[in-house]
Amino acid sequence: MGSELLNYEQAAAKVSAYARKLRHQVEPASEIVELSRAQGRVLSSPLVADQDQPSFSRSTRDGYACRAAEISQHKPLPLVGSTHAGQSPSRPLPQAAVWEIMTGAPVPAGADAVVMLEHVEKSGKTVRLLPPRTMDVGDNIVAQGAQARRGEELLPSGTTLGFAQVALAASCGSASLSVYARPRVTILTTGDELVPIEAAPGPGQIRNSNASMLAELVANAGGEPTVLPAAADTNQALDKALAKALKADMLLISGGVSAGKFDLVEPALARLRARFLFTGVRIQPGKPLVFGDLPWSTGAESDDGVKRLPFFGLPGNPISSAVTFLLFGAPVMTALAGSHEPRPRFMLAQLARDTDRRGKPGLTRFLPALCDFNASGGRVPLVETVQWHGSGDLSAFARSNCFLVVPEDAGFLAAGSTVRVLLFW
Repeated sequence: MGSELLNYEQAAAKVSAYARKLRHQVEPASEIVELSRAQGRVLSSPLVADQDQPSFSRSTRDGYACRAAEISQHKPLPLVGSTHAGQSPSRPLPQAAVWEIMTGAPVPAGADAVVMLEHVEKSGKTVRLLPPRTMDVGDNIVAQGAQARRGEELLPSGTTLGFAQVALAASCGSASLSVYARPRVTILTTGDELVPIEAAPGPGQIRNSNASMLAELVANAGGEPTVLPAAADTNQALDKALAKALKADMLLISGGVSAGKFDLVEPALARLRARFLFTGVRIQPGKPLVFGDLPWSTGAESDDGVKRLPFFGLPGNPISSAVTFLLFGAPVMTALAGSHEPRPRFMLAQLARDTDRRGKPGLTRFLPALCDFNASGGRVPLVETVQWHGSGDLSAFARSNCFLVVPEDAGFLAAGSTVRVLLFW
């Protein structure tokens, strides 16, 4: 504590290194879930092909199975059979003949191409390829095993399951999957000003929006959030709350990490023999962020042989809490989840209008912004800042879908310039 603040890149590198170590030190417990509940979970065992994919050579077009060399002579060939999806051909394709076939249907033995319906002339029971078109071996056919061979690893452990991965698992007959247990994340909000969301705030009070927001962020990143009651701004209240917060895989504390009279979180963590890896980052919002770990019996074993519980002391303003979680908390949490998914997530966009944000020099800024995520017409997505009134402006935050990243050495960003965007998911 009290050392020179890290810039964003330095802090991100420190967190990334910590997350990499966690992946080697922590092997999360596994559990079996039904495929219908696997979305967002992380594979703990590889997904293996139970058969060749496809298990038969299949057509990718409605048309006629043929031999490429024969059909390319542009002579009428007799139509000798027909197969649709779900059927098997009754016999191999005879020489100098074609076989009617539908998309997805098995290709008869002896055929090495499928000619599309619109590329032929059909007359009675014969079919002729229209010149000057010719066919090559393999045209419009996916050969048996072209996508994968039986026993081949299709997805490694550590893969986060989305809709495409769920579809692949279904194609392998996996009605259930082995996944890592979600990391348990305790969320502790602090501050005398906080009241429950169902309460009517009195003078100087606000509803506790951070607890709900952080729980959603944790769940979206693959964690299992547990929200504790808000702790008052006293040493006794913090010590009591932290004693309840430690039975977890990661701890998020919101509020009380700045330099004010009632910012008591760092001393409370120090009383628990915390190891502080950094206390503050040169970013805006989120500068007072605290990152470290605590010695704890259920944590991950570190280089010194002590099991440790990673924690983040997040600033109390909601936008600050969200930014710092996305930038720093999410990478540690995905490591605890056994996931190889990269966090945080950035993309490039084009600035829709001039942005003049000459804040304090030397700070990387993350401004609430709205991106159209539309790359049609050959252009990159457009992004513009949302007018906001500080890091407590939840109305502006709710109108945003990303953060515009303003480098620490930039003041004015011209419309049309390429900028970096921090994604919410």
